[in-house]
Amino acid sequence: MTAHQPYETLRSHDDFEVRRYPEHVLAEITVEASFEDAGNRAFRTLFGYINGKNQSDQKVAMTAPVLQDSTSESIAMTAPVLQECADAWSDCTDGGRFRVSFVLPEGFTLENAPRPTDSRVRLRLVPPAVAAATRFRGRWSAANYRKHLERLRTALRSEGLSPVGPPRFARFDPPYKPWFLRRNEIVLSLEDPDDPPGAPGENR
Repeated sequence: MTAHQPYETLRSHDDFEVRRYPEHVLAEITVEASFEDAGNRAFRTLFGYINGKNQSDQKVAMTAPVLQDSTSESIAMTAPVLQECADAWSDCTDGGRFRVSFVLPEGFTLENAPRPTDSRVRLRLVPPAVAAATRFRGRWSAANYRKHLERLRTALRSEGLSPVGPPRFARFDPPYKPWFLRRNEIVLSLEDPDDPPGAPGENR
């Protein structure tokens, strides 16, 4: 069973949750595609990385969720798969450049995560952050994404909350799962009230 990215629920509203995500490492790739095709274009390369196409420079204990053999490491997959627009001043719903990411399991850092052998894959550290997330079911379409993103933004405005950075589209299920059973989320980082003025925020 695929592990889920951990988070702490700070508050629950009718249309969204406010969550605190711990520091984590992403394995990501940037692709140019339509909104619907970006995830499929990136998935095989990212899955290859976590499935052993990486260069390990240290031994990793053979405890879940990490598996190891003598030449490479196979990393347990963590849900969700994240997708966000990589073009400034655009939402990419009509196509563009997307960052598609796998969240590495707890315990991985930039120092101990296996180095990618594919130059298209890069590792990125995401610091702790507060974010709003809305959950919905349905197809992985640009129209569905736009509809729920606008609902989330409207709900945040009504609560006086300020999003920062680009929205992320989170997919929790494989493509073969019926569309009406799929768990999807849109996540928007928020200004963290616990951060002092001038403190660095999430680098996304």
